[in-house]
Amino acid sequence: MSLKTGYLGPEGSYSQIAARLLAQGEYLPYPSFYALVGALQENSVDGIVLPVENSLNGGVMQNLDLLQDAEGITAVREVNVRIDHRLVTLKGADLDGITAVYSHAQALGQCAKFLHTNLPQAKLIPTQSTSACLKKIKTFADAGIIGAQEVDERFALSPECISDEPLNYTQFLYVVKGSPDMSRHTKKMFLSITCAHKPGSLMAALSVFADGGMNLTKIESRPIKDRVGEYRFFIEAEADCALPHTRSALNSLGNMCSSVKILGCY
Repeated sequence: MSLKTGYLGPEGSYSQIAARLLAQGEYLPYPSFYALVGALQENSVDGIVLPVENSLNGGVMQNLDLLQDAEGITAVREVNVRIDHRLVTLKGADLDGITAVYSHAQALGQCAKFLHTNLPQAKLIPTQSTSACLKKIKTFADAGIIGAQEVDERFALSPECISDEPLNYTQFLYVVKGSPDMSRHTKKMFLSITCAHKPGSLMAALSVFADGGMNLTKIESRPIKDRVGEYRFFIEAEADCALPHTRSALNSLGNMCSSVKILGCY
């Protein structure tokens, strides 16, 4: 039976590109990240693809929250996808006549400098994904931001990437149902922690990684929604989850942190 992988659609999105790199089988588009997680929990798909960090905009907070809040899912693979944003219009459109630019909010943010310089008159309108903007481009006054993938003959793409920084990457995780497999050898561990609200508590937690020789590759703070002024920390570290010293480090974190949740091992 062919495995089913869900991604943020429609077809042609960066999420679909990531899905093809992370899994084989059948690829199913979904309209939102919430729908993706729901499909996984309901066994409609075998795995889903979630973007969690962009090299320009940082963490994709909605998906960090989804990984934190959802029960019984875990990340098992990762891939970094080169983001090559292009302006797309109907053929024959003139930049001076563009009054609306459609794309995913992340893409709009990653191209802010280009949009401010070249399309200051245009209203920026978020869509569910980059590829979804194509359905919005109906007149010469409409434009979108999409990947450098091919589009049909109605459209024209800008010849070069319009991102604020050409070296633009997004990290995607492949997420499945189940608990983290701590017996599997891995290169990285992804987890969240909350610390006591007192001086030195985060430093003490981070020292566990240093003492265990685990290099941190990312740390992101996120406000805890129902506790004003307190934060949850999302941490990725180079770690082999199958090694005893990794499990020992997790035990130490459990003893000193208010909460610890393993979000993935990959």
